[in-house]
Amino acid sequence: MRRQAASCVLVLMEVRLDGTKELIALAEGLRESAESWADLLRDCRRRGMRDPELVVGDGAMGLWKALVEVFPAARHQRCRVHKARNVTNALPKSAQLGATKALREICNAEDRAHAEKAIEAFAKTYCTKWPKAVSKITEDQEELLMFYDFPAEHWIHLRTTNPIESTFSTVEFRTKVTRGAGRPAATLAMVFKLVESAQTRWRAVTGAHLVALIRAGARFERGVLVERPEPLAA
Repeated sequence: MRRQAASCVLVLMEVRLDGTKELIALAEGLRESAESWADLLRDCRRRGMRDPELVVGDGAMGLWKALVEVFPAARHQRCRVHKARNVTNALPKSAQLGATKALREICNAEDRAHAEKAIEAFAKTYCTKWPKAVSKITEDQEELLMFYDFPAEHWIHLRTTNPIESTFSTVEFRTKVTRGAGRPAATLAMVFKLVESAQTRWRAVTGAHLVALIRAGARFERGVLVERPEPLAA
Protein backbone atom coordinates (compact mmCIF):
# COMPACT_ATOMS: atom_id res chain seq x y z
CA MET A 1 0.00 0.00 0.00
CA ARG A 2 1.38 3.39 -0.95
CA ARG A 3 1.73 5.80 1.95
CA GLN A 4 -0.35 8.95 1.55
CA ALA A 5 1.65 12.17 1.50
CA ALA A 6 1.28 14.19 4.68
CA SER A 7 0.11 17.78 4.43
CA CYS A 8 2.34 20.58 5.66
CA VAL A 9 2.48 24.36 5.84
CA LEU A 10 3.64 26.08 2.65
CA VAL A 11 5.38 29.38 3.37
CA LEU A 12 6.48 32.31 1.22
CA MET A 13 8.47 35.30 2.42
CA GLU A 14 9.83 38.19 0.39
CA VAL A 15 12.47 40.88 0.40
CA ARG A 16 10.86 44.28 -0.13
CA LEU A 17 12.37 47.14 -2.14
CA ASP A 18 13.72 48.67 1.07
CA GLY A 19 15.58 45.43 1.87
CA THR A 20 13.31 44.30 4.71
CA LYS A 21 11.85 40.80 4.83
CA GLU A 22 8.23 39.92 5.37
CA LEU A 23 5.84 36.99 5.31
CA ILE A 24 3.53 37.10 2.29
CA ALA A 25 1.68 33.76 2.25
CA LEU A 26 0.83 30.70 4.33
CA ALA A 27 -1.30 27.74 3.32
CA GLU A 28 -1.85 24.08 4.04
CA GLY A 29 -0.74 21.84 1.18
CA LEU A 30 1.46 19.02 -0.03
CA ARG A 31 5.14 19.90 -0.14
CA GLU A 32 5.88 18.05 -3.37
CA SER A 33 2.63 18.98 -5.10
CA ALA A 34 2.96 21.50 -7.94
CA GLU A 35 -0.77 22.21 -7.70
CA SER A 36 -0.58 23.06 -3.98
CA TRP A 37 2.17 25.57 -4.67
CA ALA A 38 0.44 26.89 -7.79
CA ASP A 39 -2.71 27.64 -5.76
CA LEU A 40 -0.62 29.63 -3.29
CA LEU A 41 1.23 31.50 -6.03
CA ARG A 42 -1.97 32.27 -7.93
CA ASP A 43 -3.40 33.81 -4.78
CA CYS A 44 -0.29 36.00 -4.51
CA ARG A 45 -0.68 37.05 -8.14
CA ARG A 46 -4.34 37.92 -7.58
CA ARG A 47 -3.21 40.14 -4.71
CA GLY A 48 -0.93 42.05 -7.09
CA MET A 49 2.40 40.24 -6.75
CA ARG A 50 4.69 40.51 -9.80
CA ASP A 51 7.18 37.89 -10.97
CA PRO A 52 9.94 37.68 -8.33
CA GLU A 53 13.51 38.31 -9.46
CA LEU A 54 14.72 35.15 -7.68
CA VAL A 55 13.06 32.36 -5.71
CA VAL A 56 15.10 30.33 -3.21
CA GLY A 57 13.98 26.91 -2.01
CA ASP A 58 14.66 23.23 -1.54
CA GLY A 59 14.89 21.21 -4.74
CA ALA A 60 12.41 18.48 -3.77
CA MET A 61 9.33 20.69 -3.89
CA GLY A 62 6.48 21.17 -6.34
CA LEU A 63 7.28 24.87 -6.12
CA TRP A 64 9.51 24.88 -9.20
CA LYS A 65 6.91 23.52 -11.61
CA ALA A 66 4.34 25.88 -10.16
CA LEU A 67 6.65 28.86 -10.70
CA VAL A 68 7.01 28.06 -14.38
CA GLU A 69 3.24 28.29 -14.72
CA VAL A 70 2.44 31.25 -12.47
CA PHE A 71 5.60 33.38 -12.40
CA PRO A 72 7.60 32.22 -15.45
CA ALA A 73 10.07 35.14 -15.36
CA ALA A 74 11.36 34.23 -11.87
CA ARG A 75 14.86 32.79 -11.65
CA HIS A 76 15.46 29.72 -9.45
CA GLN A 77 18.03 29.21 -6.70
CA ARG A 78 18.46 25.91 -4.83
CA CYS A 79 19.19 26.10 -1.10
CA ARG A 80 22.80 25.01 -0.60
CA VAL A 81 22.11 23.57 2.87
CA HIS A 82 19.42 21.21 1.59
CA LYS A 83 21.54 20.34 -1.44
CA ALA A 84 24.60 19.54 0.68
CA ARG A 85 22.45 17.30 2.89
CA ASN A 86 21.08 15.45 -0.15
CA VAL A 87 24.56 14.93 -1.58
CA THR A 88 26.14 13.66 1.62
CA ASN A 89 23.20 11.31 2.20
CA ALA A 90 24.10 9.68 -1.13
CA LEU A 91 27.67 9.04 0.07
CA PRO A 92 29.14 6.57 2.59
CA LYS A 93 30.22 8.08 5.91
CA SER A 94 33.88 7.65 4.95
CA ALA A 95 33.46 10.10 2.06
CA GLN A 96 31.15 12.64 3.69
CA LEU A 97 33.74 14.82 5.42
CA GLY A 98 35.72 15.43 2.23
CA ALA A 99 32.57 15.97 0.21
CA THR A 100 31.27 18.54 2.70
CA LYS A 101 34.50 20.52 2.37
CA ALA A 102 34.29 20.34 -1.44
CA LEU A 103 30.67 21.54 -1.38
CA ARG A 104 31.66 24.55 0.72
CA GLU A 105 34.28 25.44 -1.88
CA ILE A 106 31.57 25.40 -4.55
CA CYS A 107 29.10 27.67 -2.76
CA ASN A 108 31.71 29.96 -1.19
CA ALA A 109 33.72 30.49 -4.37
CA GLU A 110 34.65 34.08 -5.21
CA ASP A 111 32.63 34.05 -8.44
CA ARG A 112 30.72 31.78 -10.82
CA ALA A 113 33.81 30.75 -12.80
CA HIS A 114 35.60 29.51 -9.69
CA ALA A 115 32.42 27.75 -8.53
CA GLU A 116 32.16 25.94 -11.87
CA LYS A 117 35.77 24.79 -11.54
CA ALA A 118 35.01 23.55 -8.03
CA ILE A 119 32.06 21.54 -9.40
CA GLU A 120 34.33 20.02 -12.04
CA ALA A 121 36.81 19.03 -9.33
CA PHE A 122 34.01 17.53 -7.22
CA ALA A 123 32.73 15.50 -10.17
CA LYS A 124 36.22 14.26 -11.03
CA THR A 125 36.80 13.12 -7.44
CA TYR A 126 33.47 11.37 -6.81
CA CYS A 127 31.89 10.42 -10.15
CA THR A 128 33.54 7.01 -10.53
CA LYS A 129 32.32 5.54 -7.24
CA TRP A 130 29.30 7.72 -6.47
CA PRO A 131 27.75 9.09 -9.69
CA LYS A 132 24.36 9.56 -8.01
CA ALA A 133 25.84 12.02 -5.52
CA VAL A 134 27.61 13.91 -8.30
CA SER A 135 24.47 14.13 -10.44
CA LYS A 136 22.70 15.92 -7.59
CA ILE A 137 25.17 18.76 -8.14
CA THR A 138 25.71 18.71 -11.89
CA GLU A 139 22.02 18.42 -12.81
CA ASP A 140 21.16 21.47 -10.70
CA GLN A 141 24.34 23.43 -11.41
CA GLU A 142 22.62 26.45 -12.94
CA GLU A 143 20.13 26.73 -10.07
CA LEU A 144 22.88 26.29 -7.47
CA LEU A 145 24.92 29.15 -8.90
CA MET A 146 22.17 31.59 -9.85
CA PHE A 147 22.93 33.82 -6.85
CA TYR A 148 26.17 34.91 -8.54
CA ASP A 149 24.07 37.06 -10.90
CA PHE A 150 23.17 39.27 -7.94
CA PRO A 151 25.15 41.76 -5.81
CA ALA A 152 27.92 40.20 -3.72
CA GLU A 153 26.35 41.83 -0.67
CA HIS A 154 23.27 39.64 -1.17
CA TRP A 155 24.99 36.30 -1.73
CA ILE A 156 24.89 35.28 1.93
CA HIS A 157 21.11 35.77 1.91
CA LEU A 158 20.38 34.05 -1.40
CA ARG A 159 22.23 30.77 -0.97
CA THR A 160 19.89 29.31 1.66
CA THR A 161 16.36 29.36 3.02
CA ASN A 162 17.75 30.05 6.51
CA PRO A 163 15.26 32.82 7.49
CA ILE A 164 12.37 30.38 7.12
CA GLU A 165 14.28 27.42 8.59
CA SER A 166 15.36 29.31 11.71
CA THR A 167 11.88 30.75 12.22
CA PHE A 168 10.29 27.32 12.01
CA SER A 169 12.52 25.95 14.75
CA THR A 170 10.22 27.97 17.04
CA VAL A 171 7.17 26.41 15.39
CA GLU A 172 8.58 22.91 15.87
CA PHE A 173 9.32 23.63 19.53
CA ARG A 174 5.77 24.88 20.12
CA THR A 175 4.38 21.78 18.39
CA LYS A 176 6.36 19.54 20.73
CA VAL A 177 5.14 21.47 23.75
CA THR A 178 1.50 21.14 22.65
CA ARG A 179 2.07 17.46 21.71
CA GLY A 180 0.90 17.82 18.15
CA ALA A 181 -0.10 20.40 15.61
CA GLY A 182 -3.85 19.97 16.12
CA ARG A 183 -6.46 20.76 13.48
CA PRO A 184 -5.23 22.35 10.21
CA ALA A 185 -6.95 25.67 10.89
CA ALA A 186 -5.50 25.85 14.40
CA THR A 187 -2.06 24.94 13.07
CA LEU A 188 -2.13 27.68 10.44
CA ALA A 189 -3.24 30.21 13.03
CA MET A 190 -0.42 29.17 15.37
CA VAL A 191 2.17 29.30 12.60
CA PHE A 192 0.96 32.71 11.44
CA LYS A 193 1.18 34.18 14.94
CA LEU A 194 4.67 32.76 15.52
CA VAL A 195 6.00 33.92 12.15
CA GLU A 196 4.34 37.32 12.52
CA SER A 197 6.14 37.74 15.83
CA ALA A 198 9.45 36.45 14.42
CA GLN A 199 9.46 38.78 11.41
CA THR A 200 9.79 41.82 13.66
CA ARG A 201 13.28 40.49 14.43
CA TRP A 202 14.28 39.67 10.85
CA ARG A 203 17.21 41.79 9.73
CA ALA A 204 17.16 43.62 6.43
CA VAL A 205 19.44 42.27 3.73
CA THR A 206 22.98 43.63 3.50
CA GLY A 207 23.21 46.23 0.74
CA ALA A 208 19.51 47.01 1.03
CA HIS A 209 19.86 49.97 -1.36
CA LEU A 210 20.68 47.53 -4.18
CA VAL A 211 17.31 45.75 -4.08
CA ALA A 212 15.54 48.54 -5.96
CA LEU A 213 18.28 48.52 -8.62
CA ILE A 214 17.80 44.79 -9.16
CA ARG A 215 14.06 45.23 -9.49
CA ALA A 216 14.60 48.00 -12.03
CA GLY A 217 16.75 45.72 -14.21
CA ALA A 218 20.33 46.45 -13.15
CA ARG A 219 22.91 43.84 -14.17
CA PHE A 220 25.71 42.50 -11.99
CA GLU A 221 28.84 40.51 -12.85
CA ARG A 222 31.07 38.90 -10.23
CA GLY A 223 28.79 40.57 -7.70
CA VAL A 224 29.51 44.09 -8.98
CA LEU A 225 27.13 46.47 -10.75
CA VAL A 226 28.03 46.72 -14.44
CA GLU A 227 24.86 48.13 -15.98
CA ARG A 228 22.33 50.49 -14.47
CA PRO A 229 18.71 50.45 -15.61
CA GLU A 230 17.69 53.05 -18.17
CA PRO A 231 16.05 56.09 -16.50
CA LEU A 232 12.34 56.41 -17.09
CA ALA A 233 11.27 59.02 -19.64
CA ALA A 234 9.85 62.20 -18.16
